[in-house]
Amino acid sequence: MEAQVQHYQHKLAYELDSADLYDAVNSGEPIVIIDARKKEAYDAEHIPGAVSFGHRLMNEESTRGLDKSKLYVTYCDGIGCNGSTKGALKLSQLGFQVKELMGGLDWWKRDGYATEGTSVERPLSVAGEITCTC
Repeated sequence: MEAQVQHYQHKLAYELDSADLYDAVNSGEPIVIIDARKKEAYDAEHIPGAVSFGHRLMNEESTRGLDKSKLYVTYCDGIGCNGSTKGALKLSQLGFQVKELMGGLDWWKRDGYATEGTSVERPLSVAGEITCTC
């Protein structure tokens, strides 16, 4: 039983769901929400209050101004995208406390939370083809 308890404690230490994030933000916890996709995807639709910081841009220099006392929550499109995982890995390697939003933007919207951006109702595409946003 102890191994099972440790497994779930470990999982919750590094992931949170939409309701947990919403509650944490609204209770004033020191959280920075990071949209780990490309800026074009962020501009099209993102979680209100999120910061656009694509995982491909994360490095020691680009994170120098970030506050290491805060919790960083990364997200991407959803379970079919691993941009949030890559961002969480990079930030944690650089010494930041990080959690990953389960299900990303997709589950955030499915849970009924608001989004903002220029294309909230339509998918990001180029000439009719869906493009990778992470």
